[in-house]
Amino acid sequence: MAASDWRLEGEWMKNCSCAFGCPCDFNARPTQGYCKGLVAMRIAKGHFEGTRLDGLCFAITVDFPGPLHEGNGTIQPIIDERATAEQRQALFDIFSGKHSAEGTLFQIVSMIVTKIHDPVFVPFEFSFDKDGRIARLLARGVLETDVEPIKNPVTGDPHRIQVVMPEGFEHRAAEVASANIRSTGAIPFETRGTHSSLANVVQTPEGVAA
Repeated sequence: MAASDWRLEGEWMKNCSCAFGCPCDFNARPTQGYCKGLVAMRIAKGHFEGTRLDGLCFAITVDFPGPLHEGNGTIQPIIDERATAEQRQALFDIFSGKHSAEGTLFQIVSMIVTKIHDPVFVPFEFSFDKDGRIARLLARGVLETDVEPIKNPVTGDPHRIQVVMPEGFEHRAAEVASANIRSTGAIPFETRGTHSSLANVVQTPEGVAA
């Protein structure tokens, strides 16, 4: 069990270059053989030891040449510019995986990433409606993504589908939606009509609590 006391509770977004229904969630290969995408969170309530993290946003862009479990990934942290020096360090401590138990999200990421670009600190805009499958994130000057419901190809009506992962290390249940992504940071890429997962999560050193 990890020694540090930390907790992140809030709205979670995972958007990537794959087709709807993230293959990683099914232990399958990425749609195009590689994965470029992002994870992002608006922290409703959080802390690392004595440092409060309430209200902050972050995103991490990712680039994997193959399935994530094969490693060799590259990431770039994008941090809310409002974070103080102490809060920035607290987030980096969490991201490092050194304060998480084996088999949990950040510990796994630390094992499969081989290159970390310098972080950037920018203003964030973050809107999130999980049930409506509508969301938007703007990390000014480096990342923009918007999410909308998947559309029925015949009628154009919104299509709803959920992924439930009782033993998931990222989330327990997510709404699946359609994302557009434009990343102009250290990991540049652009997608239209690709996968999105929207979830409410609680992450702790021992893994997903909700």
